[in-house]
Amino acid sequence: MTTSVNNNDFVTIRLAGQLCGIPVLTVHDVLSSQKITRIPLAPDSVAGVLNLRGRIVTAINLRKRLGLPEADDESQKMSVVVEYEGEPYSLLIDKIGDVLSLPEEAYERNPVTLDSCWQEVSGGIYRLENELLVILDVQKLLNYGADQAAAA
Repeated sequence: MTTSVNNNDFVTIRLAGQLCGIPVLTVHDVLSSQKITRIPLAPDSVAGVLNLRGRIVTAINLRKRLGLPEADDESQKMSVVVEYEGEPYSLLIDKIGDVLSLPEEAYERNPVTLDSCWQEVSGGIYRLENELLVILDVQKLLNYGADQAAAA
């Protein structure tokens, strides 16, 4: 009898020391440091825009988005390009990791002790051997502007 194992694949990133995962199917590109053009009057978390093969991509500073302290060395920022509502977004991160394939059974809902900055953008967690992998929900991460506009 063959048992099928359902695995979920994640691109791992580091942000302020925290290991995070982004579903691999939502990741379009991984970029090294890029020239970013600032946008006047944009929200703090919008670092600006960059040109990716002729497409204008909005760059989101995830540290500012999550209320985390700025990195010591901003020049080494990498980014992961994802798509949200048909538009590309570049998520500025500290470091890119590996692709992990994790069993669906190991997935857990967010624990109540998870820091609030991660709670609002996390789709759940995986407990790895030495640390916690916080799964980022791209929709929750990029939908914050709509929530603010709806409240106004």
